[in-house]
Amino acid sequence: MSRQPAGEGATELVAETGQPPGLWRNRDFNLLWTGQCLSDLGGAMVDLALPLLVLQQTGSPTRAGLVGTAGLVTTLVCRLPAGVLADRYDRRRLMIACDVLRLAVFALLGWAVVAGTADLPVILPVVVLGAAATAVFSTAEHASVRNLVRPDQLTTAVARNEARTYGVSLAGPPLGGLLFGLGRALPFLGNALSFLLSLVAVCRIRGPLQQGRPETAPAAGASAVQGLRFLLGHPFLRALLVIAAPLNMAFTGMIFSMTLALRRAGVSPFLVGLAGTIFALGGLLGAFAAPALQRRLRLPVLITLLCWLTAALMAVSTLLAGSVLAAVPLAAAVFLGPTANAALFGHQAAVTPDHLQGRVVSGVLLAAGSAAALAPALAGALLARWSPGPAMLVFPLLVTAAAVTATLSRGIRTMSG
Repeated sequence: MSRQPAGEGATELVAETGQPPGLWRNRDFNLLWTGQCLSDLGGAMVDLALPLLVLQQTGSPTRAGLVGTAGLVTTLVCRLPAGVLADRYDRRRLMIACDVLRLAVFALLGWAVVAGTADLPVILPVVVLGAAATAVFSTAEHASVRNLVRPDQLTTAVARNEARTYGVSLAGPPLGGLLFGLGRALPFLGNALSFLLSLVAVCRIRGPLQQGRPETAPAAGASAVQGLRFLLGHPFLRALLVIAAPLNMAFTGMIFSMTLALRRAGVSPFLVGLAGTIFALGGLLGAFAAPALQRRLRLPVLITLLCWLTAALMAVSTLLAGSVLAAVPLAAAVFLGPTANAALFGHQAAVTPDHLQGRVVSGVLLAAGSAAALAPALAGALLARWSPGPAMLVFPLLVTAAAVTATLSRGIRTMSG
C-alpha cells in the first residue's frame, strides 16, 4: 500500500499558491483545532458542573469524588488500547465514532437532568463512556497532527494546542458554573452540542489523517508491545518519559498544594480562585510566546534551560507558601510549560513513524497522566505531616531530577533545531 509523506495536505497548498502557507491558513488543521476548542470548552464546563450535580443529587462529597475518580481511572486504563486503535484503524472514523458516542451520552444525561432521573446509576456510565471515548479521540488527534502540518510547523501546532488547553481552562469553569445556575441541564446539553460541532469539523477535514497501512496487522497485544519497544528503545523518547512524568506531577502537586495551603492560611475562596486564574493565564500567555522562544534557542538548550528555570521558580514559590504572592513565581513556571511541551511533543511527532504515532503518544500520556494522578494524594500526605513550605519542596526536587535528565541525556542533546 502506498505511503503518504507527513503533512501532504500542507504540501498541496504550497503547490497551489507558490508560498508555504502559515498555520492559520491550514484549513484542515484549523478545522480540527476549532472543533477541539469547542469540545474542550464543553468538557471544562462539565468538569465543574458534574460534581455539583452529584453533590446536589446525593448530598455526598464522597460520591462526587468517586465520579471524578472513575473518569480519571477510565482515561488511564484506556490510554494504551487507544494508541493501538489509533494506529490500527482509520483515525477519522475513530474520532467520528467517539464524537457520536459522547454526543449521545451527554445528551442523554441532559435529558435525565430535565426529567429528574439523573441519579448515580445514570451519571456513572456517562462519565465512564465519555472518558473512554475522550481517551481514544485525544490519542487519535495527537497522532493525526503530523499529517496535517509541515514538519517545520509541528512545534507551532503543538503550541497552538497548548494555548487551546489553557484558554478553555480559563473560560470553561466560569461558563459551566453560570449555565448550571441558570439550569442544571444546560452544561451537559452544551457539552453535547460541542461534540456535535466537533463531529462536523472532523467530517469536513479533506486530507488523510494517517499514512497507508499494510493489509494485515499484528494482534493487539503484539501491536502494543511493538509500540512500547520503540518508545523505550529510542534515546529521545526515553528521555521524554523521564522528563514529562515528574514535570506533570510537579505542576499538579504544586497547584493542589498551593490551594490547600492558601485555605489553611485563611485566604478567602475568591482569592484562591484568583490564584488558579493566574496559573491558567500564565500558561495561556506562555503558549502564545512559545513559537518566539523556540525560534531563538536551539531545542536542547531550550529544554534544559526551561527545566532548570522551572525548578528554581517552584522553589521560590515554596518560600511564599500560604500567601497569594506564591502564585506569581508558579505562574511564571507555568508560563514556561507550553514551550517545553511544544518542543518535546513536536520533536516526538517528528521522530516517530506515523504507523507508531498512536502507541507512542499513548505511552507518553499514560506515564505523564499517571504521575499527575498521584500528585494530589502525595501533596495531601506531605501537607498532613509538614508545614506547606517544606512539604512543597518535594515538587521542585522532582523538576530538578527532570532538569538533570535533560542536561545529561544523549536523546535531548541530539535533538535537531
